[in-house]
Amino acid sequence: MNSLQIGITVFIFIEFLNICILYFQPLSKKGNGVGIFEDYVNLSENDDYKDFVGYLINWVAGAKLIFIFIGIVVVVFGNYNTQLFTVLALILSILSFYWKLYPTIKILDKKGKINPRGYYKTLNYMILTFILGFLTVFLVNIV
Repeated sequence: MNSLQIGITVFIFIEFLNICILYFQPLSKKGNGVGIFEDYVNLSENDDYKDFVGYLINWVAGAKLIFIFIGIVVVVFGNYNTQLFTVLALILSILSFYWKLYPTIKILDKKGKINPRGYYKTLNYMILTFILGFLTVFLVNIV
């Protein structure tokens, strides 16, 4: 297994754990659990919104499944170039977090809608770790 396959496999494993949290423990404050959002509890207990909120959470989990299965196909059947450009695509797609999601979670955190407070900083470090890890794998393979 080359370093590209290892990097993609680590991502697959972490995303698998995140999907498990979303499907089976959405109230969790770990991984991609939505328990950090104060409004989640209120909305999920409100009969007018709970089905919609559940749908959105399952939609996110389903979208993550797409990444996982594509990653598995690339690791198992992809050639070196496919794996290299998959890592580049993952870097770019993960960077999109900073376009809309990061500003929103930062605002929610500053309004006291996130528990624990300051979680946007933790999430920022986690996302940066993914990006830097993939960037390292990518650079090692092109140098």
